[in-house]
Amino acid sequence: MVIPVDIKTTTIDQLKQQCQDLINSDSKFKPFRTVKFDTLKIYTQAFGNKTQNLIINLEDAGFLEDADAILQDVGIISETELSLFNREAYDAFKKNPAIKW
Repeated sequence: MVIPVDIKTTTIDQLKQQCQDLINSDSKFKPFRTVKFDTLKIYTQAFGNKTQNLIINLEDAGFLEDADAILQDVGIISETELSLFNREAYDAFKKNPAIKW
């Protein structure tokens, strides 16, 4: 999903809430309404390297954990791609990153 935000004034917590509001209000996200999305992480930034995993960035860096931090202050720039996910499910996947199609 693409959510336009002002990176100079929006906090991490506000962005997570905007995402959750969109998930709860847009019918195409209905299958995800039971998931507790509690973590944001930088997936990639413009002109940067993309991870080899097309689902989620499994590197240890990039977690946005300070809920009150302004996006720009934690390194978010224009065209930054973020992952929103459940941390418990992420940690379980990281232990066994098998992809089942």
